[in-house]
Amino acid sequence: MDYLVHHMLRTSARRFSEKTALVYRDEILTYRDVMAQVSGLAAGLRRIGLERGDRVGIYLDPSVELVVSIFGISQANAVFVPMNGLLLADQVGHIAQDCEMRGVITTRKRLASLLDVITLLPKLEFFIIIEDGSEIHDSFSTHPYSEMIASNSDATDFDYCIEKDLAAILYTSGSTGKPKGVMLSHSNIVNGSSIVSTYLEITDRDKILAVLPFSFDAGLNQLMTAFQQGCTLVLMTFVFAKDIVKMLLKENITGLAGVPTMWNLLGQTNSTLHKNSFPHLRYITNTGGAMPQNVLGVLRKSLPTTSVYLMYGLTEAFRSTYLPPEELDQRPTSMGKAIPNTEILVVTEHGELAKPGDVGELVHRGPTVSLGYWGNQELTAKVLRPHPFMGANGGSEEKVCYSGDLVKMDEEGFLYFVGRRDSMIKSAGFRISRTEVEEALYQSGMVTEAGVVGVPDDILGQAVTAWIVKKDESPFNLADLNAYCSTKLPRYMMPKSIHVLESLPKTPNGKIDYTSLQSMKVTVDA
Repeated sequence: MDYLVHHMLRTSARRFSEKTALVYRDEILTYRDVMAQVSGLAAGLRRIGLERGDRVGIYLDPSVELVVSIFGISQANAVFVPMNGLLLADQVGHIAQDCEMRGVITTRKRLASLLDVITLLPKLEFFIIIEDGSEIHDSFSTHPYSEMIASNSDATDFDYCIEKDLAAILYTSGSTGKPKGVMLSHSNIVNGSSIVSTYLEITDRDKILAVLPFSFDAGLNQLMTAFQQGCTLVLMTFVFAKDIVKMLLKENITGLAGVPTMWNLLGQTNSTLHKNSFPHLRYITNTGGAMPQNVLGVLRKSLPTTSVYLMYGLTEAFRSTYLPPEELDQRPTSMGKAIPNTEILVVTEHGELAKPGDVGELVHRGPTVSLGYWGNQELTAKVLRPHPFMGANGGSEEKVCYSGDLVKMDEEGFLYFVGRRDSMIKSAGFRISRTEVEEALYQSGMVTEAGVVGVPDDILGQAVTAWIVKKDESPFNLADLNAYCSTKLPRYMMPKSIHVLESLPKTPNGKIDYTSLQSMKVTVDA
């Protein structure tokens, strides 16, 4: 029975020993190869004193070593903390200090960049360095990765954890303050893999392209789902949309997930996506925000044989809903319904179940609800609460996740995103969803990116302010954009000002960084 994270790899290694598990550039590893390296790393970690429940950070770009580290730390009965390779030293230092990391797996160059920070972290004891060769700073206990994975091990003798134990901590940005660590149990991750593979119908015949970071819940799930089902996972980093298109064709990829900015790139009129056919691409899906309707239309036209799954989720509870592809024509803006083995409630501000058409907060109940935030019981208690309608007679201390996302439901039970409770714009007494304003900007066909925030205003309270990236291939006129938006939005939702940037600021996970937009001075005009 697979109840721990590394059990999923172990089972697939038994079933598909000689099958290709992992592809990265020129490296091709079978499930046997991956299992051998994972077992070696786990044994090496135990040999240097790693104990059950210790936190180990992974500060690497997408690579074979990143994948092996995740499963190796799990098999060593410890907790893996993947950190996006785009993070800077101070951010890594915050994460390491917050979760009291005992060790970090990284490169020699990255270790050098961290020296000023890690000297302030007394809990940090060791580093595992990917490259062999030249000397390493004498102040720290360091171990070559190549020696660690070569350690002798019996992979089945050291499973001390149970499914309820902490497996991973994913750090996610909040609307304010520093990143907070969402705690995921082994059960959360294993169940999330099973659920997603069910509705996406993923099997060992699939070949999945991983472009999302594993520090991001959706990216981590791609890795786990692939290895649970015995798929082939292809890793890559990309700069241009054409890089993704080339990999789709080269590897005959069957599944691809991406954030809105990636889909925007692929949907551009000059994208090579439109010049090729992809008979092997079975499905695509979104994460990190709604897919703009104009982009969705372009993708569906260019990928006529590919199923599109629109999904919604949050790190604290992973996936919550999905829209089956057969519903796209009827309700293309819907988030869908609950994923398998999950209950979704819409709760009004008065604590009642919302009726169709009423706006309420999405509340998630199911096996993917996280353990809460590392070291922050107060915030955990705000987000993870008792079931609002089960009461004391429910006979359970089970917690449900209050998402902070405002949604509404139609008569058939399909959900529609309205906005974040903490990012709703209140202007002249109206509550405005930035998502709706952004959608109007995208529908104009004049912009490739749009981010909308509320800027303090003495008269309105908050003024709706838009930041955009205009399309390069066509003339741009701000008056035309305003005129178009006026046909889609009521007057009170119209941006008071629209400002043009060469690119919008992004979080390490590729989402629009609304906190940065909020703090920008309104000085850039079209």
